Amino acid sequence: MSADLIADRRVALPTAADTAALGQEIGARLRPGDLVVLAGPLGAGKTCLAAGVGEGLGVEGPVTSPTFVIAREHPPLPAALGGRGVVLVHVDAYRLGVGTAVTPDPREVAAQLDDLDLDTDLTRAAVVIEWGEGVAEHLAAEHLLVRLDRSSTAEDREAHLHGPARLVASGP
Repeated sequence: MSADLIADRRVALPTAADTAALGQEIGARLRPGDLVVLAGPLGAGKTCLAAGVGEGLGVEGPVTSPTFVIAREHPPLPAALGGRGVVLVHVDAYRLGVGTAVTPDPREVAAQLDDLDLDTDLTRAAVVIEWGEGVAEHLAAEHLLVRLDRSSTAEDREAHLHGPARLVASGP
């Protein structure tokens, strides 16, 4: 990513469709070299948001949780079908110990992420990492952090975006 201004934004997400729509909005702005780190508890909507990113990028799908394979690559659809020519690499760091009750050593998780050669992927793809907060930021000079929180009394969710202004901004 280029040295963009850093911005913050909060977005209410009353439904899963709203979460997917936010992902589409982010995906429509992504380019090769962009890193998106998704954070939040189980059930907060990280995979739903990642699926929306895939739709916004126009990649072959479906974009589903890569928990058991850790990483999936989604090539772009042809331009005639809405593809933007950007590959999506979708990673789930949960099985690397990040989402467990035992707090993993962040250096170990970062080393396991490094073994996936994601820095190489960033030269040609946009990379979205679920459960990546605190362990994946070193992969790029800048990144978009999306923290998803779920209300304790309802299915409502909220996203807090922090990162390059071109990725945080609302609207088209």
